[in-house]
Amino acid sequence: MSKDNIPSPKKVRFNPMWIYLSVIAVILFIYVTGDNAIKDPSKITSSSFNEFLDKGLIAKVVVNKTQADIYLNDTALKDKYFAKVAKDVFGNPNKGPHLFLDEIGNDELFQKKLEQAKASGKLPEFNFAPKTNWIDIITIIPIILLIVFGIFMMRRMSSTGAGGGGQIFNIGKSKAKLFDEKNDIKITFKDVAGLEGAKEEIQEIVEFLKNPEKYTNLGGKIPKGALLVGPPGTGKTLLAKAVAGEAKVPFFSLSGSDFVEMFVGVGASRVRDLFKQAKEKSPAIIFIDEIDAVGRARGKNNMSGGNDERENTLNQLLTEMDGFGTNSNVIVLAATNRSDVLDKALMRAGRFDRQIFVDLPDIRERKEIFEVHLAPLKKIENLDTDFLAKQTPGFSGADIANVCNEAALIAARKNKEAVDKQDFLDAVDRIVGGLEKKNKIITPDEKKAIAIHEAGHATVSWMLEHAAPLVKVTIVPRGQSLGAAWYLPEERQIVRPDQMLDEMCATMGGRAAEHVTFGKISTGALSDLEKVTRQARAMVTIYGLNDKIGNVTYYDSTGQSEYNFSKPYSEETAKVIDEEISTLIESQYQRAIEILEVNKDKLNQLADILIDKEVIFKDDLEHIFGKRPFDKNLQEEAS
Repeated sequence: MSKDNIPSPKKVRFNPMWIYLSVIAVILFIYVTGDNAIKDPSKITSSSFNEFLDKGLIAKVVVNKTQADIYLNDTALKDKYFAKVAKDVFGNPNKGPHLFLDEIGNDELFQKKLEQAKASGKLPEFNFAPKTNWIDIITIIPIILLIVFGIFMMRRMSSTGAGGGGQIFNIGKSKAKLFDEKNDIKITFKDVAGLEGAKEEIQEIVEFLKNPEKYTNLGGKIPKGALLVGPPGTGKTLLAKAVAGEAKVPFFSLSGSDFVEMFVGVGASRVRDLFKQAKEKSPAIIFIDEIDAVGRARGKNNMSGGNDERENTLNQLLTEMDGFGTNSNVIVLAATNRSDVLDKALMRAGRFDRQIFVDLPDIRERKEIFEVHLAPLKKIENLDTDFLAKQTPGFSGADIANVCNEAALIAARKNKEAVDKQDFLDAVDRIVGGLEKKNKIITPDEKKAIAIHEAGHATVSWMLEHAAPLVKVTIVPRGQSLGAAWYLPEERQIVRPDQMLDEMCATMGGRAAEHVTFGKISTGALSDLEKVTRQARAMVTIYGLNDKIGNVTYYDSTGQSEYNFSKPYSEETAKVIDEEISTLIESQYQRAIEILEVNKDKLNQLADILIDKEVIFKDDLEHIFGKRPFDKNLQEEAS
């Protein structure tokens, strides 16, 4: 074996715990051994001292408080009886003291005894010379070590490092991270695509702090706070980061969960400390992300009761935002996607004067977001961002960022030098449907059933006016699904009953195709049934689109209904609701069967292409069914 192949010995890493264990071991050793480890075997009793004194074996006695150090003469040191004390631990002659008398008894009697021995010539010398008692000092050492160890641990625990135990002495301090003009914050409003209305209001808040006189000269007051509300991933936190980059004022950023702690009173203390810091640096901005962690309505949960610590924290936040001790020139920004559970006192004007709704981006805003996230990518020239925006309906800003990143990873996996259009389509498929599972074992009968199911969706949606146009259909398993169909839904602000019914009919097309072709159905329509049941229930109980139930909604926007044991309608109404939901679904199921009975040959033809190619596109349907009569582009050409 060569020297290069010889494994190098592992270096022993120093662990600070060794120090703690060593200190504990020393303390235990001293306490267990006590004085015996120091004095024996030289410790003697009073009777032995009197015997040695009478025999003239002592050369000198030094009295120290209640103890006596005894020096033996040369005659005694030559005696085998004193062999153990004649030499020290290194084998050299012991210069003394050789023996120790712990208790001398009465001082006067002991002194008289020494004087008589000296007068008779049995004791050449004695004196009273107080000295440092090392025995007492050694006994105190464990206490000193414990004090030093305690001070060390206190300093360690009170350090400003992040984490649980490190904050034990700063636990009531705010955890907010401060951004100011000295910090390198690169995100500005230019980096936030779309969200024009939200950006306008946020920019105005920044302007309030930069130039307050412009607004206060007319008698106006600077708003106390703004609440960013919207679905996850729409850019609420990004807007706050842009405020930090644009505002030339201190910016305190923290999460709502940073107030929450297991110790009572900590949350309220942190709120006070946060506003105290902000007031000292005013004008300033405080940003609280996920404020629902601390701002949830008080006493809303009737089952488990309110959390006193969280409610105390909320009460302190309410007081700081708008109480007798108001903070001037401190604006609070907060973000949440659960505004329905927030306390009403927190939402009122004077605390959060503005509620800015950050909605999912429309097609124009998605194009702008794509352009922002495409900038750092190596992509092909003339990439159609309009096409990408159309292919991602309902995607949030975070979803679009994920699509761009996933497309770059797919292109790198295929060893491409630039990201192209197909990579983005594959990325959308990957995110929406999941990872392809081409190695999944599927029998020919199952494959035909899946193909018929997906072809049924495609056929019914092609024949209905308000159903979403098809993009592609695949029977390659993705994620938990055995097949999938991609549609391009029209972005509507309001939805009419006929549009919802067409969508439900297209969703039931898969199970209807199985019934028409095989005469029996399977479990493959679970997700379809879940979707149409949710749509039918919404039509009946939420949107008031059912004739029997009428113009009534049982939707509770406050969110309090989820904590109630009783339903907001009677048992008779519940029975009617169930019947109407079932009727809606069954009627659309029969409608889908009728459409497929008429187009059975085309359905089978489409399924055969699916089995052969595994993926079909809009062009394949046009080749079989002809141009879709409801296509907007076709209608524009005809006109």
